[in-house]
Amino acid sequence: MKLTSTQVKQTVNQLGAQVLPDEHPAMPQLSSMFGEHTFFVDESGLKVVEPTPSPATDRQSGEVVSLANWADSDLTRLTAHEPEPTGVIVVFEQMKH
Repeated sequence: MKLTSTQVKQTVNQLGAQVLPDEHPAMPQLSSMFGEHTFFVDESGLKVVEPTPSPATDRQSGEVVSLANWADSDLTRLTAHEPEPTGVIVVFEQMKH
């Protein structure tokens, strides 16, 4: 799921992860491997947010899915694995105008 800039800010605030900018050199490879997403990295590896159903509420939310773990203690190489839901839900607050 590709997030809006507001959703990215809210995700960063809730997760404490860093977003990979679209200009990052790894983006073409990540997009070809995992599809069009907003990618995040944290101390455990590479993550994306997948939409979750939100019945009876107008709040959007998404579940954090792990795609790769760090392969070294310097956090410079990732090892991809099957997508693993983390159970962490990010809630996107509606912005009031």
